[in-house]
Amino acid sequence: MSDAQQPALRLQGIVKTFPGVRALDGVDFEVMPGEVHALLGENGAGKSTLMKVLAGMYQPDDGKIIIAGRPVRMTTPIEAKAEGVVLIHQELSLVPEMSAAENIYLGELPRRSFGRVDWKTLEERSNTILKRLKCSFRSEVTVANLSIANQQMVEIARALTVDARVVVFDEPTASLTDAEKVVLFDIINDLKAQGVGIVYISHRMDEIFTLSDRITVLRDGAYRGTLTTAHTNEDEVTRLMIGRSLDLSRDEAAPTFGKTMLEVRNMGCPGLYKDISFSVREGEVVGFYGLVGAGRTEIAETLFGLRKPASGEIRVDGEPVEIASPRDAIALGISLVPENRKEQGLVLQMNCRDNMTLPQVQDLTAGPFVSQGAELAIFDQYRDRLAIKTPSWKQPVGVLSGGNQQKIVIGKWLSMQPRVLIVDEPTRGIDVGSKSEIHQLLRELAGQGYAVIVISSEMPEVLRVSDRIVAMYHGRIMREFGIHEVTEDSLVQAISGIRVDEPA
Repeated sequence: MSDAQQPALRLQGIVKTFPGVRALDGVDFEVMPGEVHALLGENGAGKSTLMKVLAGMYQPDDGKIIIAGRPVRMTTPIEAKAEGVVLIHQELSLVPEMSAAENIYLGELPRRSFGRVDWKTLEERSNTILKRLKCSFRSEVTVANLSIANQQMVEIARALTVDARVVVFDEPTASLTDAEKVVLFDIINDLKAQGVGIVYISHRMDEIFTLSDRITVLRDGAYRGTLTTAHTNEDEVTRLMIGRSLDLSRDEAAPTFGKTMLEVRNMGCPGLYKDISFSVREGEVVGFYGLVGAGRTEIAETLFGLRKPASGEIRVDGEPVEIASPRDAIALGISLVPENRKEQGLVLQMNCRDNMTLPQVQDLTAGPFVSQGAELAIFDQYRDRLAIKTPSWKQPVGVLSGGNQQKIVIGKWLSMQPRVLIVDEPTRGIDVGSKSEIHQLLRELAGQGYAVIVISSEMPEVLRVSDRIVAMYHGRIMREFGIHEVTEDSLVQAISGIRVDEPA
């Protein structure tokens, strides 16, 4: 077989077991040189585990890894990199205190005599890569001072430092703007043209069908099939992923709204947002849609007491309130599911039960001790309600899939019985099956009388779950839409700063 016909990578019968969980059950997968091969599956299907086996982070219990026709055993990421395998992590693996340049060449810093770092060469090489990625920052900047999106670009830059055979992109666009996505897709196509095999993991079907040549699906840790992208469609892929057709319909029955639960009047915070006014009623889902940096998350943080507004008024249940801390917000019945679940929503080393009940520990005490029975009752209730997949409440949250981690965060705040639930990017990094479940949950919560605010960067999501949509641009509300009057064109115009007269 010639090099062109021989897979750049082949995984045969890969098995990986963790305590109580068979994460991979004899999985086969291959990628050809110059091919973009998408790897899909619900959260917990085994995608990230399989790629960590490939990258030398986990050792398989059984099976073979074959690179360019040669069986290999890789026990560390450094060994994998030496074989030409680079994994760009879904969760950032940078050293915040170091510069972008040091992170890009971490472990491979150019040296001068006597082992000294050649800083000039390091920065020149790094700036060349960042320029190729069209980044607006230089390599000398400390990573901790970069936005999440720019940190992701540093992670991607690492892949361009080696002569790679295979590059694995695990949810690479989760934090990127639309402009940054275009640059990333150009880079992927460049690598493809150079004969590099690309493994692309994403829950975003539009990206999968734009980039990939083939699609392999995992379900419950097992191989379910490989499809040629040009000869399949989203429905077929979804059925393979979740074992059923996905119902994306929306209940068209007219919702019943109650009284205004939350009202914001002329709220402003210099440099972040200005003259913000909106309301949300009982039984209503109000969606906030806009580009990265539009000010949506900052408004949510203000309502939860994480930021202090410079002007304006907040009313809850018709009464003006002061929210100086999350404690104040919780007391008023306001809960926030944050955008960054790992850094803001969870304690990764703690178990599922303790994460779920963390905000109400003081209310669950029996004498000097926390009532474990009360904690378990809460956990069991929301594990069942949200279909959280975990072998036990004792499982550390950090080892759960992204979708199940997000359900833990949502369950934590639902257990507080809020009247106003703010959910920031509710399905980022979540598979289509779990995404549909969360969308349905948000609609059900509204039907139960909750006032719900959903912040999303995905147009289909905000259109599906919202009763009204607030379109934002550069810290201002451009327009509000009723769900039956909004169009994709009008929504895009509004978040792009184009003012269009509202219908009479």
